[in-house]
Amino acid sequence: MYKLLITFLFTIFATTVIAEDRELAKLFATYHVDGTMVISSLNGEQRFVHNDDRANYRFTTASTFKVLNSLISLEEKVISGKSGILKWNGHIYDYAPWNSDQTLTSAFKVSCVWCFQELARRVGSEKYRNYIHNLSYGKLNEPFNETTFWLDGSLKISAIEQIDFLKKVHLRSLPFKAHSFNTLQEIMTVENAANFTIRAKTGWAVQAKPQVGWYIGYIETKEDVWFFATNIKINSKKDLPLRQKLTREALVIKGIIKAGHKSIK
Repeated sequence: MYKLLITFLFTIFATTVIAEDRELAKLFATYHVDGTMVISSLNGEQRFVHNDDRANYRFTTASTFKVLNSLISLEEKVISGKSGILKWNGHIYDYAPWNSDQTLTSAFKVSCVWCFQELARRVGSEKYRNYIHNLSYGKLNEPFNETTFWLDGSLKISAIEQIDFLKKVHLRSLPFKAHSFNTLQEIMTVENAANFTIRAKTGWAVQAKPQVGWYIGYIETKEDVWFFATNIKINSKKDLPLRQKLTREALVIKGIIKAGHKSIK
C-alpha cells in the first residue's frame, strides 16, 4: 500500500512538472508561432512550460553563447573589462552598428559576430573545450571551429539547460571571479524599471534548418528572481521581434511584471 501511494504521488508530481501551460500555449497559438518557452522561479517551485518536448531539445546556441563567452573572455583576460576596445578592421558588414570599434558592452548589445570571433581567437579552442565540458553547458560536437562553433551547430543547448545555466550565473556558483560576474551583469541589463530589472540576450541561429530564434535571461523583482528561455522557429526576419514580444507578454500573463511598462529592447 505504501509503495502504491509513493508511486501515485510521484506520478502526480511528474505530471505537474511537465504539464503543458495552457496560458502559454494560447499565447503561442495567438501569434501562430512554433516554439517553446520555459519560465522558472529561482528555487524552481514555480515553473511554466510550453511545449515540453521542444524545451528539452537542443538547438544551436547562436548568440546566447555570448553570455558564457563574455565570462570566459573576462576570466581569461583577453579583453580588459566592459570598456576594453576591439578594433574594427574596416570590413563593411551588412549590419551598420558592427562597422566601428567596439567595447565588450557595445559588442554584446549589438550582438557583434566579428567581435566575439576575435575574442574566440584569443581564448583558443582548448580552453573553450574545457570550460564547456566542466560547466556541462549543452553539448559540443567534435571537431569544431573555434570562431564559429556557436553559430554552425557544433554547440547546442536546450531551453531547460539555458535555465539551469542562467540560475548558476545569477547565484555565481560557476568558477569565475566576482569582476567577471559584475561585468556580465552590467552588459546583460536591458531594462531597469522601478520594480524589476531584466538581464537578457537574444540569439538567431541563421545556419540552422529551420532557423531558430532565442531569447534568454532573467528578471529580478522585489519578490523573486524569474528565469526565462524562449526559442521559436524563424520563417523570416519579421518573426525576430516575436522572441521578446512573446516573452514579455508571458511575464505579464503570469503576473511577474505588470502591463504598461516600456518594451524590452
